[in-house]
Amino acid sequence: MSSPQPGIFAQGTRSHRHLEFDVRHGVDAATVREALADLRQPSVTAGGANIVVGFGTDLWPQLSAADVSPPLQTFPVIEGVARTPHDVWVWIHGTGEDVMLDVARGTAALLAPIAELATDVSAFVYRDSRDLTGFIDGTENPPVEAAYDVATIPPGEPGAAGSFAITMRWVHDLAAFHALTIEDQEGLIGRTKPDSVELADGAKPSSAHIARVVIEEDGEELEIYRRSVPYGNVSEHGLYFVAFSADPTRFEKMLRRMFGDSGDGQHDRLTEFTRPVSGSLYFVPSVEELGGALG
Repeated sequence: MSSPQPGIFAQGTRSHRHLEFDVRHGVDAATVREALADLRQPSVTAGGANIVVGFGTDLWPQLSAADVSPPLQTFPVIEGVARTPHDVWVWIHGTGEDVMLDVARGTAALLAPIAELATDVSAFVYRDSRDLTGFIDGTENPPVEAAYDVATIPPGEPGAAGSFAITMRWVHDLAAFHALTIEDQEGLIGRTKPDSVELADGAKPSSAHIARVVIEEDGEELEIYRRSVPYGNVSEHGLYFVAFSADPTRFEKMLRRMFGDSGDGQHDRLTEFTRPVSGSLYFVPSVEELGGALG
């Protein structure tokens, strides 16, 4: 039976690093496999770091050793949402910036012969898992015991135990957001700020963030498994959004509802105070399929 990459679900890590690479033109699949071989799980979890490796939907079919691949999709085209496709995504997370930097440098060195480093973002857990707006992030997440079913492809299907991942870097306008009253902030998010209690339906605007991203179809909520953390410095800061799903169409449905492209004339008011400057979609293969692809 296949197993998902364990770093997807590893909890308690406060330091995060996200690297994205573009494979150089003319580099063949065999050379890519050789360069990536040392990144495969589970050996990479030693030394206080978890590593999750994902592949762009153009590259993965060239590397996969499976006879049948899962249905891969590209990042959706939505007005106002940046599309920045890359070939390889490496998410490193653990307990200290020093370890994250060492592992990130080692990862970049492994891939240097075949790829250009396109993105290097250092991120972190803020206070008690809050976004920089001050609201608790990830309240809608399923519990860990249920997250496997939400995040990974079921047994028996192509790509079993693999997952689809979306990554987006959102830049916040915190000055504008914090200029709102607490009551207005809570109405914009759809939750109370101190303790993340969802507002009652009568008090929650239809444009609230929660109202736009919590979607039900046929009586079932379309869940995703979020692993987002804040990033940034004094001059630029925001959220590095990361989420996993067994069904990549869920990401598109949520984004279209956020950006007023779902046909109901509504948009998520949170998008008036934050904007996505990057957006990529990756396939994160199971431990076994990753090992088979990389040899």
